[in-house]
Amino acid sequence: MNNKSLSSETLHVSCVAVKGRAVLISGRSGSGKSDLALRLIDRGALLVSDDYTMVRRVDGRLLANAPENIQGKIEVRGIGLLEFETASDMPICLVVDLDRDVERLPPEREMMKIAGVSVPLVAANALEASAPVKVEAALHHFGLRP
Repeated sequence: MNNKSLSSETLHVSCVAVKGRAVLISGRSGSGKSDLALRLIDRGALLVSDDYTMVRRVDGRLLANAPENIQGKIEVRGIGLLEFETASDMPICLVVDLDRDVERLPPEREMMKIAGVSVPLVAANALEASAPVKVEAALHHFGLRP
């Protein structure tokens, strides 16, 4: 995810839009990406993409879209593929990493470079009951403005 020369990438992340700002949800298979996305959707977010997200750099910012073959679909473990209302061309404002250890008080805000653009990064435990609220709070406090 750190190649500065690319102006677009397809990332193994889920993505939702919260009030017009995209949140990338990164983690290994089974870490809860789709589960966290589903709970954010339940709180009013819109699905951008589940499991794979296309990212383009346009005028110094990143925009998120779903690959055409999975647009509007999210995998709900134990139920199957469900269709939801989607958003596209959403400005990416935060990355949530489900594979990192969650520190009680992180020493400084981390950033992740995607297609040459720095985006704030936070760690989260997707399966905590408060995870969706924490993602929304991180977006509000640390996320980029669109």
